[in-house]
Amino acid sequence: MGTYITLLNFTEQGARTIKDTVKRYEIAAKAGQEYGVKFKTVHWTLGQYDLVCEIEAKDEAGLAAFTLAMASQGNVRFQTLRAFSADEMKGFIAKMPG
Repeated sequence: MGTYITLLNFTEQGARTIKDTVKRYEIAAKAGQEYGVKFKTVHWTLGQYDLVCEIEAKDEAGLAAFTLAMASQGNVRFQTLRAFSADEMKGFIAKMPG
């Protein structure tokens, strides 16, 4: 399972229906299971992004299908970053020459 940080912004439609944001998250979390995607954390934030989520995905194809399905509903725009744990970084560093 890969870990991803997802940065989300409300679209104009999403902002108009802001009262439904928690309900939409709950629906998305349930739908994610069908794609092999699990929300580890979700935070509504102030500043440049409206939400920040940490998610795990079985594979990138499932993650891509999930984010496309969620984006197609028109409430949020996504930026997704692959994240690595300290142990994963140790493994990468061990493979470096010298």
